[in-house]
Amino acid sequence: MEKTAFVFAGGGSLGAIEVGMLRELVNWGVAPDLVIGASAGAINSAYFASNPHPEGISKLEGLWRSITRAEVLPWSWRSMLGMIIGNRGHLVESMALKRLLKRHLGDARVEDAALPLHIVATDMHSGAEVLLSSGNIVQAVLASAAIPGVFPPVEINGQKLIDGGVANNTPVSTAIRLGATRIIVLPAGFACAERRPPKGAIEHAFNALSLLVARQLVHDLERWGEHAHIAVVPPLCPLDVSPYDYSRCGELIDRAAAATLAWLRADGLSSRRVPGALEPHEHDAENPSCSADIGLPPAGAPHAHSHTHDHSTTHGGIH
Repeated sequence: MEKTAFVFAGGGSLGAIEVGMLRELVNWGVAPDLVIGASAGAINSAYFASNPHPEGISKLEGLWRSITRAEVLPWSWRSMLGMIIGNRGHLVESMALKRLLKRHLGDARVEDAALPLHIVATDMHSGAEVLLSSGNIVQAVLASAAIPGVFPPVEINGQKLIDGGVANNTPVSTAIRLGATRIIVLPAGFACAERRPPKGAIEHAFNALSLLVARQLVHDLERWGEHAHIAVVPPLCPLDVSPYDYSRCGELIDRAAAATLAWLRADGLSSRRVPGALEPHEHDAENPSCSADIGLPPAGAPHAHSHTHDHSTTHGGIH
């Protein structure tokens, strides 16, 4: 019996991209049996699992369109000095993010979500993956999004937890352990380096985490492709938005929705292709993009970029 999982990756403000993807997947009629998220993807997975319908997605979209950096990262020179002078291990407190999450998720519990929900965090001391499948939903999301050095760790059941992206950036392996036979990955992607080099310490940290997410995802697709049908919604490319910039979330949602619809119309769900945007790449006049922004070749056809892997001839279509 087929069991479909939606897997949401991390990526800071680029998590808005996943909302555009999600909207079109649901409108296409794709319905998951379970939802898994890490880091910024934990916010999307928690909200969607609690409200798995178009109205819920519309409200999630409204959240991302109105969000500001101050609601997530209330950074200031005072906070920087506090970290340096006060010997504090993190840049900002997570109270602003906690208020935002409580406003939208309330006091809900993970195990009470309408869809089975699993949130990935990392044990700060061992680096091991910690799967949160029960407990307060806001605390679980805060733990999964606790970027080391930026936010403080979150203590749950005696464990100090940090960003889920440290242990399992895009938890494909987790979905397989939970019995998924069909996995649809919603990746945030990352800014193309030659289009917009990161500026400042926080942007460098966010960009590094986004790159790590993308590299690990490619590795996981190669490792776990034999165990389930894994379809990756192509992230936006070219992309010149920092994972620290929350001013362009509406634009990212709109672009991702259009790109995802093009991918769906090109039978992307039946493909096992690794999107070129997840691999090291360059752009030129002949290849200005490597995502669904400019359409996709038919499933099974070679990708225009030599770095892209195509598993379709080995594994066939969806189970």
